[in-house]
Amino acid sequence: MSQLLSSRIVVVGAGAFGRNHLRVWRELERSGAPLHLSGIVEPDPSATSALAREYGIPIYSSVRELLSSQPVPDAASVAVPTAQHADVASQLLAAGVDVLLEKPFTSTLEQADALINLAERHSRILQIGHLERFNPAVRAVLPLAHRPLFFEVHRLSIFTPRSLDIDVVLDLMIHDLDIVLSLVRSPVRELHAVGLPVLSSKVDIANVRIEFVSGCVANFTASRVSTERVRKMRFFQPHQYISVDYARQDVLCVDVAALRADAQREPSGPGASELRFHPAELRHPTPELAMRKLNLPSGEPLRLELEAFLSAVRERTAPQVSAQDGRAALAIALDILAAIQAHQARAGLA
Repeated sequence: MSQLLSSRIVVVGAGAFGRNHLRVWRELERSGAPLHLSGIVEPDPSATSALAREYGIPIYSSVRELLSSQPVPDAASVAVPTAQHADVASQLLAAGVDVLLEKPFTSTLEQADALINLAERHSRILQIGHLERFNPAVRAVLPLAHRPLFFEVHRLSIFTPRSLDIDVVLDLMIHDLDIVLSLVRSPVRELHAVGLPVLSSKVDIANVRIEFVSGCVANFTASRVSTERVRKMRFFQPHQYISVDYARQDVLCVDVAALRADAQREPSGPGASELRFHPAELRHPTPELAMRKLNLPSGEPLRLELEAFLSAVRERTAPQVSAQDGRAALAIALDILAAIQAHQARAGLA
């Protein structure tokens, strides 16, 4: 693909989130980005007429129909239900199309591994849509995490009929699992989880505690049956506390440094000195707190994500959220669901 030509982009799946992809791709196209929104794949005939009026581009009922058209697109946003991820992405990758695949990666690790191998075999870009990685607040925190030891994460949402084909762990919590994994960079040693279906047949609320080999401990709570919307993460590391509000794109840092006790140097021999501290100051060191709110540029995470994907497609560089990243988050999410099932069995709730 010539760098002088616009990349041909299609969106596969024009449901609630697929429409967001369409909106942002069109905004980028109109702003002069090197892309051409060239098609939509949407099997629901009741939606096609409205899409045709709004976007004025070809609409296909299946990926197979799309790929039989000429020319084959350069890249695709895939926002179909999770159960269809493996089938849709495999068709696109095998045809030479770069893919941005919405989270969760796939339904199983076997499907994820097959897609990773397929992308490598065809030298295709495969980026996983962990949107919060592109939140300006998260981007600002990544270089600040030097030794996180404790996380407290809450992601609460009001109930909607969206994404009820998957549990809340794969729907909401997986965002935070991915972010914590990117900050801790340590294998999981142990995890405990509880969860319940409330308004659907899937797990709607879950609480998880994970201990990493590094010694870091992370508590996660995710709910899609809350009366309020909360998306926050707090973590602690030596001499520092950091609070992140995803929705407000705020980062608050509290730095803690113990003041050194006043010292006086007294001679203890010819030409020598030693450090002496006042006993009272040794018993009562005074902490020094410095609070600062980071000055962050605002930005829509989805737009930043699509811009990063387009850059990877055109420059043939590794995506910022790789397929391996998506697999790692999926693996922990599936372990959590297994732990929830085991707990439900022990509690007689199976």
